[in-house]
Amino acid sequence: MDVVDRATRSRMMSGIRGKDTRPELAVRRFLHAHGYRFRLHRRDLPGKPDIVLPRLKVCIFVHGCFWHRHTGCKYAVLPKTRVDFWTEKLESNVDRDRKVMQELGSNGWRVFTVWECELKNPEAALPALLERLKTLE
Repeated sequence: MDVVDRATRSRMMSGIRGKDTRPELAVRRFLHAHGYRFRLHRRDLPGKPDIVLPRLKVCIFVHGCFWHRHTGCKYAVLPKTRVDFWTEKLESNVDRDRKVMQELGSNGWRVFTVWECELKNPEAALPALLERLKTLE
């Protein structure tokens, strides 16, 4: 049983964004401050990557741990209500992510994933991303 009524849950779920999330904005600000110029949510690429660095041929996905099932993460818990629905929904997200990454890779794109939980400590996660990008230049 849900702890809030149906209208409240609906309002809460409608507030979940797919674009311009706080973690995504943090990554974008960091990259821009370090001189990287990028495109956002390119529709011509599989999965519409959150950040695309065309010059380096890199796609960056900023994934929420719950929605994309970050393995071993404390934020990737399965809800206790409607378990069948959530299992199917979240596993389909993981399957779609896997297919998108394979398709991008076969088209010559490098794919990086930044997880929401990693951005709880941006002093470690963002410089690590920067180092990975510098090796490609």
